[in-house]
Amino acid sequence: MTITAAAMPAPFPFSAIAGQPHLRQALLLAAVDPGLGGVLIEGPRGTAKTTAARALAELLPDAPFVTLPLGASLESLVGTLDLGRAMAGHELQFAPGLLARAHGGVLYVDEINLLPDALIDSLLDAAASGVNVVERDGISHRHAARFVLVGTMNPEEGTLRPQLLDRFGLCVQLRNIDDPSERQAIVRARLAFDADPQGFRDRHSQAQDELSAALVRARALVADAAALPYTDAVHEAVSAMCIAAAVDGLRADLVMLRSARALAAWEGAAAVTSDHVQRVTEAVLLHRRKPEAEAPAPRTAPPEAGGKASSDAVGKNSTGSADDGDWGAMPPEPVGIERVKPLRPLIDSRQRQPTPKKA
Repeated sequence: MTITAAAMPAPFPFSAIAGQPHLRQALLLAAVDPGLGGVLIEGPRGTAKTTAARALAELLPDAPFVTLPLGASLESLVGTLDLGRAMAGHELQFAPGLLARAHGGVLYVDEINLLPDALIDSLLDAAASGVNVVERDGISHRHAARFVLVGTMNPEEGTLRPQLLDRFGLCVQLRNIDDPSERQAIVRARLAFDADPQGFRDRHSQAQDELSAALVRARALVADAAALPYTDAVHEAVSAMCIAAAVDGLRADLVMLRSARALAAWEGAAAVTSDHVQRVTEAVLLHRRKPEAEAPAPRTAPPEAGGKASSDAVGKNSTGSADDGDWGAMPPEPVGIERVKPLRPLIDSRQRQPTPKKA
């Protein structure tokens, strides 16, 4: 009996995804410039994470969609020695892994926060460099591995180490749809797709073709090193944003510049502007911003006519009252010391002395 592989169902059109504009933009930017390092998607279940990742692969020409399961081994990810050929012909040959299969497409990892750190390290190295290097099992091999990395996670089930978070290019936090009309539109679209997938795709075919053509143009523009240069104003805006977020290192600066350039290429702009930087800032800094950078500045009373603050305001700020955000705090009050009734021992010490024995 011959077993044939079942055909994969047609994906939901990317152009029909609604209600998650930040997710759509982040995925498109990562597709324009895969060197950004991928997209990390945080959020609750049922918010179109897998649907959007699979739909993105369809926009890329001849792009595979590869899923990395949580139980995968390091050998299945990066590749290893082909034992069959080695035992049959006594020769060493490389057997490609999932990174090789994902070249030119999308590599999707669901619940990436539950993946072993060794696999995440190799995955992020290849996503950032576009090259997979294997030095193991007596083989030395390297091959191209340029793909769009999409990882999802639920923060309630655990987080990634800061070192791994920083290596993701962009991060998006999804939310539940609270607007009734928007929620109903999404449900209607999904029901229409489930009832007639091909008819639904036919109705969105023109929009899909336009997105695919726009991606091809944007990728070609990003690949042109002479196109879309960075001005001094763009560099100043990037530095100001990263310093205000108190990020570690310079990876955030580099990713923000590349993201702004990818956005400019996607929109067909003549140059990268500070507006492009502003619009990609949150996706770049969301997972890199230090907690202390998010705290609001302490409120102070406005200065009086002489340029000095009132004595009442100075006194409150110096003692840490409600102006510091510590609402409900009460000043310490002196409390008297009450006398405690002395305690009597349960056993009299005199009774514990041994009595002399009679002669």
